Amino acid sequence: MNRKIAGMVFAIGAGVAALAGTAHAQQSPGAAALDTSLRAAVERKDVPGLVVLVTDRERVLYQGAFGVADVATGRPLASDALFRIASMTKPVTSVALMQLIEQGRLTLDDPAEKYLPELAGLKVIENFDAATGNYQLRAPATKPTVRHFLTHTSGLAYPFTSAIWRDFKPRAGETYPFGGPLLFDPGTRWHYSTSTDVSGKLVEVVSGQKLEDYFREHIFIPLKMNDTSYNVPEAKGPRLVAQQQRAGERMDGAVELQKPQPGLTIAAPIGGGGLASTADDYGRFVRMLLNGGTLDGARVLRAETVALMGQNQIGAVSVPALKSALPRSADFTFIDDNKDKWGLGFLITTDQVPGKRSPGSLSWGGINNTFFWVDPAKGIAGVIMMQYLPFADAKALAVYDTFERGAYQIVNAER
Repeated sequence: MNRKIAGMVFAIGAGVAALAGTAHAQQSPGAAALDTSLRAAVERKDVPGLVVLVTDRERVLYQGAFGVADVATGRPLASDALFRIASMTKPVTSVALMQLIEQGRLTLDDPAEKYLPELAGLKVIENFDAATGNYQLRAPATKPTVRHFLTHTSGLAYPFTSAIWRDFKPRAGETYPFGGPLLFDPGTRWHYSTSTDVSGKLVEVVSGQKLEDYFREHIFIPLKMNDTSYNVPEAKGPRLVAQQQRAGERMDGAVELQKPQPGLTIAAPIGGGGLASTADDYGRFVRMLLNGGTLDGARVLRAETVALMGQNQIGAVSVPALKSALPRSADFTFIDDNKDKWGLGFLITTDQVPGKRSPGSLSWGGINNTFFWVDPAKGIAGVIMMQYLPFADAKALAVYDTFERGAYQIVNAER
C-alpha cells in the first residue's frame, strides 16, 4: 500500500512538474495577452478553432489550443490534434529532394524529363479562348528543370490559381500527367502549381522508394515527427480535426462541416499535399530548419543546403499575389505582391513589416488555413493550424496576424 501511495505521489509530482514547465513558458504578460486575443477570436466565431506554437532554436516558447475540432459536435480542440496540412507537405517534399541533390543523385539544373519521361511532351498554351475553349499549343522555349519545379516557375498551375486551367478541356488523346499544359515558358514567371507533385515523383524515382516510406525513413523518424503521415492509423483517427468550410456557393457563410468527410487513407500520396500532422511535429520540422538542418543530434540536411533553400532562386522574377479562380481559395493577399521571392520550397519575405517577421524569413501554408514561418534572423519560428476552407480566408489571416504579432511580443520581451 505504501509503495502504491509513493508511486501515486511520484506520478502526481511528475505531472505537476510538467504542468509547471508549460505554465512557465506561458506566464509572461505577452503570453497571457496572446491567449486572450486568440480565445476572443474563437468566441467571436471568427474561426472555429486553432492550435499554435512558437519555437526558437532550442525549445517551444509558447503553445496553445483554442476552440473546437468539430463545429457539429463541439469537440474541444487539443494541442495534439491532427490536422490535414495540405500544401505544408510541400516543404517536406522539397527537403526530401534536396537530400537526394546533396547526395549527387540529380542536380538542380537537370531537365526533369531525364528522370520523368512523361514530362518530355509538355507544351505551352500559345492562346486560349475562354468563350469557346479553343486553344493552341507550342513547344516550350526551354525544358523545365528540377529547379523550376522546386520554385513554381515550371509553367504548371492549379485550377484554383488559373482560370485557364480551371476551364481547360483537353482534346481527345491528349494527356497531362500533372494537370495541364504549361501557362508560360519555364523560368519566366512564378505561378503556384502542381510543381511539387513533380518534385515528389522525382523523389520516388531517384530514391526507389514510395514517398511515404522515404519521408518516414529520412525525415520523420530522425526528427521524431511521430504523428506525421499520409495515412493516419485508425487508433489516431479520433484526434483528427474535422474538415470544415464556410457555407454557401462562394464559401462566405458560417463555418460548417464538410460532407462527406475525407477518410484516413490516401491511395496515392503526392508531393504537393496530403500529410496529416500536429503543431508539435511541424514545430520540430521548422526547428530543424532554424538549426541549419539538424535537431537533437539528428542531421537531415547540411547547413549549406538549408541556406541555399532560403536564398532567392527565381532571380528578377517576383511572386505575385494571385487572384483566386475558385471559391475554395481567397486571393493570395498574404503575399507582398511582386516583392516577395521564392527559394527551394519556401516563400521568402523581402520587406520588414513592423512587429512581424524579418526580411529573409521563409513561409508557406496549406489550403485548410494551416501556416508556418521561419525567421532565421530572429531565430524563431511559428506554426498555426486551423482546418476550414476557403484558403486565405480574411478572418483566418487576421488570426494569423494576431498570432504572429503576439509571438514577437513574447520573444522581444524575453530578450
